[in-house]
Amino acid sequence: MKTHELKLHKQFMLDVWDGKKQFEIRKNDRDYQLGDRIRFRVVDDEGNWKSSLLDNKLYEITHVLTGWGLEPGYVALGIREVDA
Repeated sequence: MKTHELKLHKQFMLDVWDGKKQFEIRKNDRDYQLGDRIRFRVVDDEGNWKSSLLDNKLYEITHVLTGWGLEPGYVALGIREVDA
């Protein structure tokens, strides 16, 4: 099991934090696996890290979907918050 640190644009932060957004579409350049963990780093429009509500949150990958309309090399990840 790996823990991935991923950038997340600030416009999506609140939807992830309150559980409305329970998925991520990502380039599969990290070999994401079921059960891996994600720690999000919220960034602004220039890509600069900003302190946020997600700083102490941890998410588990609950599903990895490939194909089905996704561009080759991309995945849709189901995520849920877990204890950090």
